[in-house]
Amino acid sequence: MAEPQVSELMVRGIVVGVFAENCWIIGSRKTREGIAIDPGDQPEEIMALAKDMGLNIKLIANSHAHLDHILGVRGVKEATGAKFLLHPQELEIARGAAGAASGLLGQEVEPPPEPDALLADGDEVEVEGVKLKVIHTPGHTPGSLSFYTEGMLFSGDTLFRGSIGRTDLQGGDYGQEMSSIVDRLLELPDDTVVLPGHMQETKIGIERQTNPFVLEELARRRSE
Repeated sequence: MAEPQVSELMVRGIVVGVFAENCWIIGSRKTREGIAIDPGDQPEEIMALAKDMGLNIKLIANSHAHLDHILGVRGVKEATGAKFLLHPQELEIARGAAGAASGLLGQEVEPPPEPDALLADGDEVEVEGVKLKVIHTPGHTPGSLSFYTEGMLFSGDTLFRGSIGRTDLQGGDYGQEMSSIVDRLLELPDDTVVLPGHMQETKIGIERQTNPFVLEELARRRSE
């Protein structure tokens, strides 16, 4: 996946697991400290990517706790000692992830660890040389988060290229999701690169102009 041109930061993604989930690693070229975002599976491959980037993973930040985003957390944490960060409204989903995965995959799955710290809207996820602003974007799940740094947005399963995250799973709410996108994410600059939890990257301006869900919501609001 392409690396956005952001000064002093390095970003790479890896697609992991049977659900083809994007795990992102962002780090500082100067300090070599990094953050793993949504390690959903295959922790060995994620650690190999971090090694190739020359980064030491200090934090694990999850956009939400669905099994395809969280099942690699334990492996990355055990390999690095990184602290695991999550929104408190995701705890119930996180604690049920192993059981859900075992049912789907037909084999026992080790549960993710408990978070070391809980995140709230407006918090900062920071290692030396990298600072991400936490944006609470509920809708896909109650505690879904997006992470923003200048020029980049890690949108989890809230906003996709030409689409949005599904809202028919536990805790999903379509109205909340559209409010999160239109009222929070579309406030970012149009040239912000969106690095989602699945599929290809996009930009805020592209989604503002072409995303059918966004266009429908904006038209609905204009008609009220």
